[in-house]
Amino acid sequence: MLTKGSFPLLIVGAFASTVGLAPAAAANKSIVGTGVLLDGSGATRGQVTLAERGDGMVLKLTVHGLPKGQHGVHLHMVGSCNAPDFVSAGGHLNPHGKMHGSLNPQGSHLGDLPNLTVGSGGSGSLTARLAGTKAELWQVLFDGDGTSLVVHANGDDYRTDPSGNSGGRIACAAITRIR
Repeated sequence: MLTKGSFPLLIVGAFASTVGLAPAAAANKSIVGTGVLLDGSGATRGQVTLAERGDGMVLKLTVHGLPKGQHGVHLHMVGSCNAPDFVSAGGHLNPHGKMHGSLNPQGSHLGDLPNLTVGSGGSGSLTARLAGTKAELWQVLFDGDGTSLVVHANGDDYRTDPSGNSGGRIACAAITRIR
């Protein structure tokens, strides 16, 4: 049986600043997990979905009402988002205890995702393919304590351990398995 520490995963991301999810996406049978992104006051700031693609998974995040600029985005070990600081989400999802960041010679880990670009209107989106088989990803993402996605105040530098100097946690979504 695989656990959070049992296999390496590679994250390959691409992002765009203004792509949204259509309401019909909820009916898409490839979607296996969703979460509502909340800020520290409990206001809804977006949505995250996990969908099966081929033998892997793709994460999509859409946001609104966030500060303009670059924001670090990470998967965290616990599917809990207690406001206002979201410490309940735990540390980064890090199956092999690697260092942080795609530019770190000892990184990266599953929790590392590309930066989110938020435009002047407060909206943005991010898409990242999570490498690994569906079976491997299911066991890591939907284990007993779940997984969350956290948006940080600043951009991630992709190298500084433990969080890429990305600042405080400003929004969080507990990811819920939907099938």
